[in-house]
Amino acid sequence: MSAREEILGRVRSALSDVTTADAPVDWDYGQAVGTGDLGLVDRFAERVADYRAVVSRCSPDELADRVVATVSAVDGPVIADDAVRDRLGVDLPWIDDDDLSPARLDAVGAVVTTAAVGIANTGTIVLDHGPGQGRRAISLVPDLHVCIVGADQVVSDVPEAIARLIDTGAQTRPQTWISGPSATSDIELDRVEGVHGPRTLHVLIVEA
Repeated sequence: MSAREEILGRVRSALSDVTTADAPVDWDYGQAVGTGDLGLVDRFAERVADYRAVVSRCSPDELADRVVATVSAVDGPVIADDAVRDRLGVDLPWIDDDDLSPARLDAVGAVVTTAAVGIANTGTIVLDHGPGQGRRAISLVPDLHVCIVGADQVVSDVPEAIARLIDTGAQTRPQTWISGPSATSDIELDRVEGVHGPRTLHVLIVEA
């Protein structure tokens, strides 16, 4: 008897008393699930921080000052579209992304975007590149990405996030799913950050 036949025989033996009738599962794809011993936003903040991102929480009135403080030390202009600039209403060295070349993007100090969805259980942020988020390249090339996430945009898990993206029509646009700053490890497990994305991700969670 080959090893394959032996393994399959053990599987068949273990399943010999299992009925083939379908068992009802009380769950629909896309519904909210639990987030353990922490609430939705608390779990999201914890998981985002686990990825070595910087996490801050603020009120809508504090948001502009937090953004200014976060980008004040960067060297170079700051990219944000009109939706972000109008929301913040602050004077920063803004630059428009009029299809900037990779070299011009590399000279940018930071980018400030909003987000489409935040996922609590995975600490993932989804950009659908609608208003406030710009094109995909601006969230990948600048060294600092400041991402504004509303507490009402946080969902429990990936299926719920996908359902929300479909509800808003975002499934028809390119998306970027971000779990922490860009990082990779070589064969010796030396971690290097900023290889194919921003070295620093600063997430501002806005709570009403």
